[in-house]
Amino acid sequence: MRHRTQVAIIGAGPAGMFLVHLLRAEGIDATVIERRDRDYVEGRVRAGVLEQGTVDLMRRLGLSTRLEREGLVHGGTNVSLDGRLFRIDMAALTGGATVTVYGQQEVMRDLFDAAETRGLDIRWNAADVTLSDLDGGRPLVTWRDAAGPQWLECDFVVGCDGYHGVSRVAIPANVLRTFERVYPFGWLGVLADVPPAEHELIYANHERGFALASMRSPTRSRYYIQCGLDEDVADWSDDRFWDELCVRLGPETAAKVTRGPSFEKSIAPLRSFVAEPMRWGRLFLAGDAAHIVPPTGAKGMNLAVSDVTMLGEALADHYHDRSDAGIDGYSARALARVWKAERFSWWFTSVTHRFPTMDGFDRRIQMAELDYLRGSPAAQRTLAENYVGLPLEAA
Repeated sequence: MRHRTQVAIIGAGPAGMFLVHLLRAEGIDATVIERRDRDYVEGRVRAGVLEQGTVDLMRRLGLSTRLEREGLVHGGTNVSLDGRLFRIDMAALTGGATVTVYGQQEVMRDLFDAAETRGLDIRWNAADVTLSDLDGGRPLVTWRDAAGPQWLECDFVVGCDGYHGVSRVAIPANVLRTFERVYPFGWLGVLADVPPAEHELIYANHERGFALASMRSPTRSRYYIQCGLDEDVADWSDDRFWDELCVRLGPETAAKVTRGPSFEKSIAPLRSFVAEPMRWGRLFLAGDAAHIVPPTGAKGMNLAVSDVTMLGEALADHYHDRSDAGIDGYSARALARVWKAERFSWWFTSVTHRFPTMDGFDRRIQMAELDYLRGSPAAQRTLAENYVGLPLEAA
């Protein structure tokens, strides 16, 4: 069956779904093609800290009803060095900007519910997706589903299909450049229906390794500890996890930790990855298809949102004003912000984690860095500006 749209979006994750809502708001036709079903995409456990810009966009798109009711607004964050805690007042340092704790699963639910209400075109369970004529005038997306073979003609294709998707590899090898840093450790994370130890996040650097105290709601906590990549989740009983977490958070915070059975436990590797350019011909990349950041600082979904915000503006200019300046400049503009987020995530990871090759000198440098952060308003302002999210115009 043949179809026609203006913009074909590959992938119904955060990047793809925010983009289709942005395009609908501009009166631009778009179709989303997703290889899995809604339950699978919505059920993926991911980060849950939204930058100020992401919250503002959800409000602008009319997606913030539950967010306003259930999201936890944080005006600051905490850093711990060997159990000694200090707070960074992000709102005071940035002129009032905050972050909001609201899980990615909840964001996806809001995006999908609104898509159904608004009649947005999402094609689920699309198998064998292929892209062709991306450097010509009539890009074509093909796939198979329960109804048989499908063909979608379009003006542009936007790859929002993640690191393992078909979009990035469609760029010729002699055009695409990739940059990667793989970290020699992972995060062992648990979800538990217990109240958080603190009302704001705690990033802990301990001689035994990193720990993070986070939350999803006033009654649901998300905790992480740094672990080896060769660790087996089965070796980590709940009791062992809680014991290790409390050691790394220090006695003051440990006294506030409520223990309970975990209902999700997994190990996530850490890596930094960037693909350049983010546009080739009539193909654009956005989100994890173009870049991955370590979770330190919670930039992943927020970067995807900034990508598609820029791209939505560029496509609106193309269709409404017949100007291609935005789409021609999209890759450079998006990458400028991507690399700033990569730098921040790399830096925050480097000063909070234990690396296998660290010696006494390296450890003292970490401690000096965090001690400087503790006492320097200028250093705290730099962290705060990056944590709440750099404005798009700063890219």
